[in-house]
Amino acid sequence: MRIGIDLGGTKIEAVALHADGRVLARQRIDTPREYAATVLAIVSLVQTIETTLGQHGTVGLGIPGTVVPDTGLVKNANSTWLIGRPLGHDLEAALERPVRIENDANCFALSEASDGAAAGAPVVFGVIMGTGVGGGIVINGHVLKGRNLIGGEWGHNPLPWPSPNELDGPSCYCGQRGCIETWISGPGVAADHLRHTGETRTTPQIMAAADEGDASAVSTRERLIHRAARSLATIINVLDPDVIVLGGGVSNTPGLAAAIEQAVVPWVFSDRVSTRVVVNMHGDSSGVRGAAWLWPSPVRP
Repeated sequence: MRIGIDLGGTKIEAVALHADGRVLARQRIDTPREYAATVLAIVSLVQTIETTLGQHGTVGLGIPGTVVPDTGLVKNANSTWLIGRPLGHDLEAALERPVRIENDANCFALSEASDGAAAGAPVVFGVIMGTGVGGGIVINGHVLKGRNLIGGEWGHNPLPWPSPNELDGPSCYCGQRGCIETWISGPGVAADHLRHTGETRTTPQIMAAADEGDASAVSTRERLIHRAARSLATIINVLDPDVIVLGGGVSNTPGLAAAIEQAVVPWVFSDRVSTRVVVNMHGDSSGVRGAAWLWPSPVRP
């Protein structure tokens, strides 16, 4: 069996998958906000699952950051107590087996490419549109990390083809202005609505109001669709994926994927656009399933 662990800032989820993708066991605990306790919690989850099922499994781990191959140390982690720590080394020593660690957005993309909304597609771009905007690239079942370990990090490019009132754009925590993340993340959509209307609403509230015909909310949703379409057109122009899978809280907006698929066409450098834009199949479980699928390469011909 394959065991996947999704290490989040507030919870750690573990799942054991059968070879055919069926869930054999699942557990979730709160994340300790300290390094040594986090390692012990992950080890305990693995051992509990294996004891319950009476068998050993491979272990894959998704984290909100990445591991630098040259040093084995974690970098760019939202869970700051992981930064600079040899997480892989410590887990392998405790579990007495190899452990594969991958960025959580890459795990999402791998999950959906393996047995999700993009199952069997050769080239998949997985999109996270939530608190932030990130993504992952999967080619023939393999995550494409990139030379600098930032493959798929489309959210920190500038919004393409900006209109005059979009120039410069909001400031981003990365130090730049006008990043895609500042426009189409959950907080970005809420901030855009506030700028246009003076109303403080969450993105789910705005999308619900749009469904009820609220004119200002409809306008905010249209701006979201247009900006997401322009942004994803640049991905198609460079990567030309078979499928783009949407994830994260913003992706729960009804009809968003279909609307983006139509709106992207004028911005793509092709007379025909057949890239599908779809909603994820596994929801919040995609990350943990993708971590399990890190052993081995799951996409079959």
